[in-house]
Amino acid sequence: MTRIDFYILPDGAGPAEGAVMATCKLCDKATSAGHRVYVHAPDAAQAEELDGALWSFRQGSFISHERHHGQRIEEPSPMVLIGTSEPPDSHHGILINLGLEVPVSFSRFERVLEIVEGDAARRAKSRERYKFYKDRGYELNTYEQAPEGSWVQRKKT
Repeated sequence: MTRIDFYILPDGAGPAEGAVMATCKLCDKATSAGHRVYVHAPDAAQAEELDGALWSFRQGSFISHERHHGQRIEEPSPMVLIGTSEPPDSHHGILINLGLEVPVSFSRFERVLEIVEGDAARRAKSRERYKFYKDRGYELNTYEQAPEGSWVQRKKT
């Protein structure tokens, strides 16, 4: 069964601590462990922003990635795909959701990482997604970003 992890960003997080940078760090960690990642962006503008950030978020590193527009993916495919549509069959390890809704094909992934930004409207939508997953019996974990940038797991209730 798919494991769902919520990553909560601090209130008022600026660009250096925002969703795009958190996604870059999570992609780096996942690909270093050999996982393929599909990042579901809510729109083309955020997909483009993430695409640019993955080239330069950390000096001396590069994460193999490309934009996915629903086309067939040739092997070997990049470790990270960024798209606004359904993910290809080649990527079923980790789904990072930057959108406000539960992605249609989330259950075919081993893990779903939900990025929760600090503003009230986005937090309210993340609570809806949390309830959706919980009502269906998925394993849920919640992590909060500490001031130095690491992730601290909240105790389960």
